[in-house]
Amino acid sequence: MNLMHFLHVALNFDRNLGPLIAQYGNAVYAMLFAIIFVEIGFLPLFFLPGDPLIFICGAFVATGALSAWLVVPVLFAATVVGSVVNFLIGRALGEKVYSADYRYRWLDKRALQKAHAFYETRGGVTFLLSPFIAVVRTFAPFVAGVSRMSFARFVSFVTAGAALWIVSLVTAGYLFGNMPVVRDHMSSIVLLGVGIGVGSLVVSALWRLVNRYRQRA
Repeated sequence: MNLMHFLHVALNFDRNLGPLIAQYGNAVYAMLFAIIFVEIGFLPLFFLPGDPLIFICGAFVATGALSAWLVVPVLFAATVVGSVVNFLIGRALGEKVYSADYRYRWLDKRALQKAHAFYETRGGVTFLLSPFIAVVRTFAPFVAGVSRMSFARFVSFVTAGAALWIVSLVTAGYLFGNMPVVRDHMSSIVLLGVGIGVGSLVVSALWRLVNRYRQRA
């Protein structure tokens, strides 16, 4: 499976999961792990639809095509491992930013120090809620790493947030995923999730710009 095929499968999982299960059997669990892992672990792949994928998995658990005892641990592990990888990438970049001869002028040290203080005091709430917001769940671990959040604190909250995210969405998919009104509008649900995530980042960026303008005025 090449990259383009992988992306096509991931972006159309509502239509592809059934045939994939029929063709690959238990190997589908490895595909599920890979999709969630790369969505959360690597910034350029933030657009992959994690929420609908997990929801759809719950729907297939209800039909018996997937096992809850396998799909929940696999998706949970993918979320935690992807978050840790993204955090470590951010941490590696952050160490260069904080060094005396750093050249990343697009990153403001003072802003990173404020981010560090935020994550140390209120980061727990962020990581409990961020998995439910497309795009944000990919950027939050990276920013936490760049801002040098305590690794132990990060892992503890990411683990709790991942468990809450996976269990709640698989359960929702199990209960509601096979309802015709939900199944027939899955593509719209995917777009809505991505739109909310992108919108939240845009609003956050605009808010920071307004605050900077006010401080300079």
